[in-house]
Amino acid sequence: MPLRQTARLDRILWPLHRWVWGDFDRRVRKLIAFSKVEGDGGRDILRAAELTPDPLLRRLYLEHAIDELRHSDLFRHRGAALLQLRATRSTSLFNTNPLPGGHGLDDLTIKGEPDYRLLAFLHVAEKAAAGRFEIYREVVDDDPATKAIFEEILRDEVFHMNYTYTQLARIRPKGYRRQVWQARASRLWKRYLRLAAVSASAIGAVVLTAVYFVVLAPFAWLAKRAERREPVGWAPIAAERHDRPTSQY
Repeated sequence: MPLRQTARLDRILWPLHRWVWGDFDRRVRKLIAFSKVEGDGGRDILRAAELTPDPLLRRLYLEHAIDELRHSDLFRHRGAALLQLRATRSTSLFNTNPLPGGHGLDDLTIKGEPDYRLLAFLHVAEKAAAGRFEIYREVVDDDPATKAIFEEILRDEVFHMNYTYTQLARIRPKGYRRQVWQARASRLWKRYLRLAAVSASAIGAVVLTAVYFVVLAPFAWLAKRAERREPVGWAPIAAERHDRPTSQY
């Protein structure tokens, strides 16, 4: 399955990708984040190589894991090199990462998963990464060293995308297309949950801010107004009260 075109959504968001990677601090953080994801994914795939009973898949998983760990080193070293070149802190108003990146291998589950599900997940993840890395290669054309890293990694991603699809069709000849669609649906659902969590956090912040300024402010004003009507100092106790000083009532 050759990579004919990149993901449509990522292609539509090309200007946003360009803006994200155009900031130096965001570029460094993206590279470091990619390094962590690639390293974690490589270790997970090594675990899959230990668990699979298929000797061919074991060899391919090992090669895949080695590639992921090498990618982790490439991203980490490039991020460190950019940090050494960094002279001043970026003054960008928005310095976070609004776009997803890498494989999404942080969603990878090894324990208890059969090979066909793992292959379907890896195929979908690697295909998405290949399309995204192709765009990243274009948007960092002002940074030849980083562009070269994406070009090298992109070749590996295409191989990973192709071998996972081929092996999935081999071990699941009658249902491999359905497994791919299920893997895509699972990724979309997890992205929806992440978006929902972020949206809930933002809505909660807005509601709490509104409560603070709209509800608490009038109550604070009323409390201060009532305080001015209270006498200052000790208040005298009525003479008809005969409570014992040691009593709590």
